[in-house]
Amino acid sequence: MLSKKKYLEALEIIEEMFPQAHGELNWETPFQLLIATILSAQATDKGVNKATPALFAAYPDAETMAEASVEDIEQKIRTIGLYKTKAKNILKTAQMLTTQFKDELPDLPKDKKVLQTLPGVGRKTANVVLAEAYGIPGLAVDTHVERVSKRLDVVPQKASVLEVEEKLMKLIPKEKWIQAHHHLIFFGRYHCTAKKPNCETCPVLEYCKFGKNYLKK
Repeated sequence: MLSKKKYLEALEIIEEMFPQAHGELNWETPFQLLIATILSAQATDKGVNKATPALFAAYPDAETMAEASVEDIEQKIRTIGLYKTKAKNILKTAQMLTTQFKDELPDLPKDKKVLQTLPGVGRKTANVVLAEAYGIPGLAVDTHVERVSKRLDVVPQKASVLEVEEKLMKLIPKEKWIQAHHHLIFFGRYHCTAKKPNCETCPVLEYCKFGKNYLKK
């Protein structure tokens, strides 16, 4: 396993590679960020950003979306994978917000466990929303963060998403959690890709067990 010292050195290099790393979903309010993040599950941010302008133009907030028909929502997000299930989830989420949490609108509940009671909202989505909308420290683990963490050998290959999150929270100082999340995503999305990773030109290669083995093939 890569030591904490070595991992933080690798992370510093990754930060230098992508100094402008940021969330790539388009949103104007915390509610819109929540909906966009729900839609991004098993979909690309680019694909979500193509669908949400029409969705948010019609239903900009929880109150208006709560009154929508699921068929109309489906029509507006049909280019996104699993759109039927996601349409039901975001409609139910809007309805729950306007009934159970109406006193907190237009803000969202700032509690990770409470957010996870909303349909379609898991731990990753809750972490993203709290970090991006409210600056509450969290380390959302998506496929890119998970892949990079396992390739750098900071967690076992069989580690669950929760185990990855808990290990990264121990390794990375809390004040850097939010930005580290973005740096790791950019590194995984644009450099350490699932297929054909750029190991030959990777500045992090000396820290990477996967990369060294990959180049031996």
